[in-house]
Amino acid sequence: MGNRGSVRLARERVTQALALFCLLAMGAWVLFGPSGLMAWSENSRLLGERQKELQQLTAQRNELKNRVALLDPAHVDPDMAGQLLRAQLNVVHPDEMVMMLN
Repeated sequence: MGNRGSVRLARERVTQALALFCLLAMGAWVLFGPSGLMAWSENSRLLGERQKELQQLTAQRNELKNRVALLDPAHVDPDMAGQLLRAQLNVVHPDEMVMMLN
């Protein structure tokens, strides 16, 4: 009976050690895993950067959307058309002054 009890005790210790190892591994995963507590601040920082970038891209998109609306063939904005013509063809109105900058 003494031999059987020591085998049972050894089995229980191995089982307890394995359970403890699993709990420690899960705890480490919670702390250091890709979505763990340590990665949380990095993810928050990246989220803030992405939100800024999204705001900038949204502003650029709205600006381009406005330009497209001004150049609609059905009703072109005369100021926008004149600005594009002067820029593309390098021409000016007779009453405009050209200033050369170096």
